[in-house]
Amino acid sequence: MKEKEIERLTKLKEMEKELYTKGFKKICGIDEAGRGPLAGPVVVAGVIMPEDSMIEGVNDSKKVSEKKREKLYDLIIEEAISYSVAIIGQDVIDDINILNATKQGVTEVVEKLDNKPDLILIDALEHINTKGIPYEAIIKGDAKCYSIAAASIIAKVTRDRIMREWDSVYPQYGFIRHKGYGTKMHMEAIREYGLCPIHRKTFTKNI
Repeated sequence: MKEKEIERLTKLKEMEKELYTKGFKKICGIDEAGRGPLAGPVVVAGVIMPEDSMIEGVNDSKKVSEKKREKLYDLIIEEAISYSVAIIGQDVIDDINILNATKQGVTEVVEKLDNKPDLILIDALEHINTKGIPYEAIIKGDAKCYSIAAASIIAKVTRDRIMREWDSVYPQYGFIRHKGYGTKMHMEAIREYGLCPIHRKTFTKNI
């Protein structure tokens, strides 16, 4: 690994390093993918990485190419002490809104972890049910915290895979290209073909 990358990762791990010195041993990073799209689920992921983890390339998923994310996903899963994923579908999003659906996903992720953390670091969300486990909400945490960045990659890759599968069912919308986000191509497809079952009705009523 190049020295510049080691420096970047060391900086990305500063928050966790300080927490380890305070006695926390199992720190879980949690992040989501898919709060903004017009179609498909929101995916929440949580991951507890070893204290000495230093996977080259781990970063905010938005700063990593799709091809690189797929490789990092496998490396993160392989190295993780524990991880879990919650997939909250469009019907729930329409029913309780995207913020509450995301919060529901966080609670599910915590419940599904087979190795319980003693602290959760989460990207920006507050007022969430973490089943009694203390948490810290960090603005832009996926760019500031190693474990949240790792969780962002798990969430993003999981959601992208789901949307690629849906593309084979509804190819006319181009989900494989935009993953459900409101691109010009996607909006034009909705106007031409109407909504399909995975569209979020509360997100598309003005199209």
